[in-house]
Amino acid sequence: MTTDLNTPASSLSDDTHHRQSMRKVALTALAGTSIEWYDFFIYGTAAALIFPSAFFSSSSETVALILSFGTFAFGFIARPLGGILFGHFGDRVGRKKTLVIALVLMGVASTLIGLLPTYATIGVAAPILLSILRFTQGLAIGGQWGGAMLLVTENAPADKRGYYGAYAQAGAPVGVILANLAFLIISALVSEEFFQQWGWRIPFLSSVVLIGISIYVQLHLEDTSAFKELVEYKAEHSEEASAAVIKRSPVLEAIRRYPKRIMLAAGAFLSIQVTFYILVAFVIAYGGSAELGLSRNTLLVAILIASALQIPTQFWASAYSDRNGRRGIFMLGAVLTGIWAFAIFPLIDTGNFFLITLAISGGLVFLGIMYGPQAAFFTELFSTEVRYSGASLGYQAGAILGGAFAPTIATILWTEYAVVWVSVYIAIASFLTLISVVMLTETYQENLHEIE
Repeated sequence: MTTDLNTPASSLSDDTHHRQSMRKVALTALAGTSIEWYDFFIYGTAAALIFPSAFFSSSSETVALILSFGTFAFGFIARPLGGILFGHFGDRVGRKKTLVIALVLMGVASTLIGLLPTYATIGVAAPILLSILRFTQGLAIGGQWGGAMLLVTENAPADKRGYYGAYAQAGAPVGVILANLAFLIISALVSEEFFQQWGWRIPFLSSVVLIGISIYVQLHLEDTSAFKELVEYKAEHSEEASAAVIKRSPVLEAIRRYPKRIMLAAGAFLSIQVTFYILVAFVIAYGGSAELGLSRNTLLVAILIASALQIPTQFWASAYSDRNGRRGIFMLGAVLTGIWAFAIFPLIDTGNFFLITLAISGGLVFLGIMYGPQAAFFTELFSTEVRYSGASLGYQAGAILGGAFAPTIATILWTEYAVVWVSVYIAIASFLTLISVVMLTETYQENLHEIE
């Protein structure tokens, strides 16, 4: 390797330091989001396998499953509220502090779920407490995504925002892998009776690790360069000029300035959310039904493999978007997801492990083409002083519209009509995502350091 002798040594040193710093930030964001999503997803797995009998045992099997998935939806209802709350403080006091609070909140809520008595022990209080803690999980995840995403994208070089943003996005499939591994390992080590009574609690109790990660973020990472520049701008200008940066709550200001972008960002997220939660939550209940009788481990392993394939797909799509733009690759993912929807259930119905894995892998890979570049895409839609609020509102509104009731709606479509209507549901969501992205402008060359 050759070095330009005209390049100042200090410049080379600064570049090396920045790369090392970005690597630390990216890996820390990946670790934090992975455990955060792990906490969020173990609930989905437990909602399909454990909670119907543990917390809704007074209802019939189908009703118990629908009620269980209903509490699963509580987390999504809370996510926009978490986005609003944490978005406000993220734009006011900084990305890092807000992210730390969200990580701690998730760690505490998930650990407490692992300690909850069941319906047989305390009656109706059990599902009520479960719903409250799930709501708390939703608040935390609503705040976490914006903080972790901005921590990497606002610090990244302009030509690598998509690539580094993919580290924060990779937390979702890594979280699925960790959640499924936790249930697979525990169910393999203990009897089915012990698993149903106590074993399922272990994945939730291990969430205490997240508190340690939050302490590391607080002690070892700095806030983003874009936010620090905003703070300096306020400090250097008069009180009137500073007030002009944010005239009101950042959330209200984001809604005032960018109502169309927030709504279209939510629409862009629909296909990802609907497809994802059908594949990682509903499919477990569908495959394990009396009609198909597939084993729990078969479905969990298939989801695990599919999630592992999703990760490199997200990094590839994100890097591609850095060179060629966000919209084109996003629209490709929406089209492929909508088409693949009609292959998913015929493949699962075969009962063949490899075809089941192919069905889920196709869905997660195609949605990964959208999910990878999404961090950079949503970051670039909003200006610095309202970016946390604007991006979080779009993301979490899409989450509640797309993911909150996806397993419940899929269960109703399957039990009342036919499973092909679940495919139609995914296809409609993909079409709405396609239209939303078409209506958004290209963003990959935006300057993130501009203040309006």
